[in-house]
Amino acid sequence: MGWLWAIIVGFVLGLIAKAIIPGKQHSPLWLTTIFGILGAVVGNAVARGFGVEETSGIDWSRHIFQLVAAVIIVAVGDMLYVRTLGRRRHHA
Repeated sequence: MGWLWAIIVGFVLGLIAKAIIPGKQHSPLWLTTIFGILGAVVGNAVARGFGVEETSGIDWSRHIFQLVAAVIIVAVGDMLYVRTLGRRRHHA
């Protein structure tokens, strides 16, 4: 069940990150979900680095770290995706 929860969280984080980033993102939904999963993992690691541990109830601070990481990863990942897609079209 852990992998299913990771996919759901990644999907939601990726979509929220896409909504926050100005302009249009071109990465497909499956890639946005992977970026969201990476954002959750990186955000958890950064939160632990700042001393945010698991608490009872909702960990708002940890979720903020996850969202910030997802926004950064989605933005950078989308730029790399577009750049890679552009190279493929020029070589074809």
